[in-house]
Amino acid sequence: MSRKRSHAPLISPAYTGRFAMAPVPALRMPDECMDAAAAYRFIHDELMLDGSSRLNLATFVTTWMDPEAEKLMAETFDKNMIDKDEYPATAAIEQRCVCMVADLFHAEDLRDDDPASAIGVSTVGSSEAVMLAGLAMSWRWRAKVGDGKDGKGGWRTRKPNLVMGANVQVVWEKFCRYFDVEPIYLPMEEGRYVITPEQVLSAVNEDTIGVVAILGTTYTGELEPIAEICAALDKMAADGGVDVPVHVDAASGGFVVPFLHPDVVWDFRLPRVVSINVSGHKYGLTYPGIGFVVWRSAEYLPEDLVFRVNYLGGDMPTFTLNFSKGGNQVIGQYYNFLRLGRSGYAQVMSSLSTTARWLGDQLRESQHFEIISDGSAIPVVSFRLSGDPGYTEFDVSHALRSFGWQVPAYTMPDNASDVVVLRIVVREGFSADLARMLRDDMITVLAQLDALKPQGHFDELRPFAH
Repeated sequence: MSRKRSHAPLISPAYTGRFAMAPVPALRMPDECMDAAAAYRFIHDELMLDGSSRLNLATFVTTWMDPEAEKLMAETFDKNMIDKDEYPATAAIEQRCVCMVADLFHAEDLRDDDPASAIGVSTVGSSEAVMLAGLAMSWRWRAKVGDGKDGKGGWRTRKPNLVMGANVQVVWEKFCRYFDVEPIYLPMEEGRYVITPEQVLSAVNEDTIGVVAILGTTYTGELEPIAEICAALDKMAADGGVDVPVHVDAASGGFVVPFLHPDVVWDFRLPRVVSINVSGHKYGLTYPGIGFVVWRSAEYLPEDLVFRVNYLGGDMPTFTLNFSKGGNQVIGQYYNFLRLGRSGYAQVMSSLSTTARWLGDQLRESQHFEIISDGSAIPVVSFRLSGDPGYTEFDVSHALRSFGWQVPAYTMPDNASDVVVLRIVVREGFSADLARMLRDDMITVLAQLDALKPQGHFDELRPFAH
C-alpha cells in the first residue's frame, strides 16, 4: 500500500536563495532581471550603512515632514514641473508658492487682482536660484555698460565682477567660474565672520554686477548687516559713485528671520535689494530639493533671459537651468504653507530657536567651549574649544560619531582659516529631548578626551554639509 505524500509549503528564503548567494552587481548592469522584493531588500540593506539623517546635525536640509506631506509627495512623483499645460493644477500651485514667497519678502509686483504678478520661479534648491539671480544681475550690467556701438567700448571688452564675503556657499564660486565673472572675496578675521559695509565700499567698481549679502551664513548662521550695507551703497550712489545692486542669499534664513525677527529689515523693503533666493528644503521645512528666487519687480529680470516654448502643449515662459524636474517638492512646499501658515512657521522657528539657545547655554556652561553663534539669529549653534585642552575640534567631531551624531568640524574662510569651528543645525524633528541626549553624549565625549589628552588627534577634515 503506497504512502500518501504530504506537500510542504513552498519556501522563498529572504537571504539564502539563489539571488542572495551571489554578489549584487555594482559597476555594470546585470544581464538578468531580479525579483522586485529581492531588489528592494538588497538596496534597503545597503542603505543601512548610511548614517541616520535625523542625527545629521551638519546639514540644514529637512529630514522630517508630516506623514500627510509624504503621502502627497509620493502621489506626485510622476509629474514633471515643466509640463504646465498637462498639469495645470500643479503649475498653479507653483505660482501660488512663488507669490507667497515674494509677499513674505515684500516684493513690489504683487497685486490682488493678478495671481501671476510675482516675479520669480521655483528651483532645484538655492544652487539653481543663485545661478539665475547672478545671470539676471550680469545681464543688467551688460545693458548698463552697452555693447560698444557708441564707440566707448562695450561689455565684451570688460571683466564683470561680483563682490561677496569669503564665507559664501560654494555655489557662488561655481556661478563666477561657469559664467566668467570675477569673484571679489571679502576676507574674514578671527572674531568677525561676516562682511562689513566698509569692505563692500572699498571693493565695488564700475564693473561690479552686484553685491551678495547673506541672511544666515553657512559657517556660523550669523546675519550679515544687510541694511547697513545697502545704506552705505545708497550714500555712495547719491554722492556720484557707482550704483550697485544687492542680492540677498537667504537660503538658510529666509524662512526664519521673517517669523523670528520680523523687525529686522533685510528684504525688498530696502530699495537696493533687487533679488532674493531661499531654500524651501532648509527652514522651508520641505524635503530636498526645492528653492525659490524672486525679484523686486519685472524690471530686474531681463526679458532676454526668459525662453518661451510651445512643444509641450501651450505657450510657456521658462527661466530655469533645469528643464525637467519633479513637481512633488512644490506640492510639499505648498502643503507646508497651508498647513502652518505664518503663525505655524513662527511657532516652529521659535521652538527651534529655544532648543538651539538651550544647547548653546549648555555648551557654554561646560566651560569647554567658546560660543560663536548661540542660535538666536537662526537655529544654528557654532562653537570652538576654549584654550588648548590637548585635543581638537576634529577629535570632538570624531568621538561624537561613535554615538551616531554627525557634528561637523571645519576651518573658517580666508584670513581666519586657523580658526576651527563645530556647528549644530537645529531642525524640525530635532526635539528638546534629542538635544538633551546630545548634551549628555557631549559631556561623555569631553570626559573621555580629557582623560586621553593629548593623545590621538583626528586632524583630517570631517565632511562639511551645506
